[in-house]
Parts: sequence; structure tokens; C-alpha cells
Amino acid sequence: MNDFPAPRPAYWLGYLGLLPFVTGAGAVWFGPTALAAWAEEAMLLYAAIVLSFVGAVHWGLAMHSTHSARDRQLGLSVIPALVGWLAVLLPPWIGFPVLIVSFSVMSGVDRQSVLAGVTPAWYPGLRLPLTTVAVFSLGFAWLRLVFG
Repeated sequence: MNDFPAPRPAYWLGYLGLLPFVTGAGAVWFGPTALAAWAEEAMLLYAAIVLSFVGAVHWGLAMHSTHSARDRQLGLSVIPALVGWLAVLLPPWIGFPVLIVSFSVMSGVDRQSVLAGVTPAWYPGLRLPLTTVAVFSLGFAWLRLVFG
């Protein structure tokens, strides 16, 4: 599937990080009302934290880079944290889509960073499935919130 497999710890830690997304979406749909409301808020907060982490990866790479894309990477590294913070402050029916779009955009940023030679070749191969599960989990919870 991937010509450049992720290091085993990155793989396992990345997939373990999906547990709050998947269990949160399940709780939003199938939990009692109080649990569903708590899970909705917990998912928003967790997604904002993870989005900040995704941006911070680019900050870390930029600190060790002399590549011409370093300044762009530094700028891109801060935006996800700010957008995540905004998503938490917005009503959840807006916050969920903001996070979904943000994760999707950052997945594209990761692919472009590999092409620019500033991100390890294995990184997008790990991030794409993680982003896909996170986005679908957020979308699944959002559907319950909006149409539930």
C-alpha cells in the first residue's frame, strides 16, 4: 500500500489516537442523552487539540530545516491551533464542519510538504488514513447533531 511505511511507533500511536474520535462518534449516536452531549463537547475539544498537534509537526520540522519552505511551514504550523480554538468557541453545528475542513486541508498540506522535501516521505501515508477516520467520525457526530 505505501512505498514508505511509517515507523512502527508512529503507526500504533497514530491509530491509538483515533480511539476518542471513534468512541466519541459512537457515544453521540448511541449513548444516553447526557453522555451524547458530553461526547459531542469532548470530540470538539479533542479534535482541536489533535489539529494543533498536526500543525505543531510542521513547526518542529521547520525548526530543523534550512529549506526555502521553512517560513511557510512555520506559518502553517500556527494556523491549525487558531482554527481549532475558533471551532471550540463556535456553536457545535458550525465547529464540527470547521474541524472537518481543517483536517482535510492539513492532509493536503502534508502531501505538498513531502513534494517540497520538508516532510518525511512516510508521513502522508500515515496521516491520510488517520485523517479519513477522524473526518468521518466528526462528520458522523455532526450528522447526529444536525439531523438527530
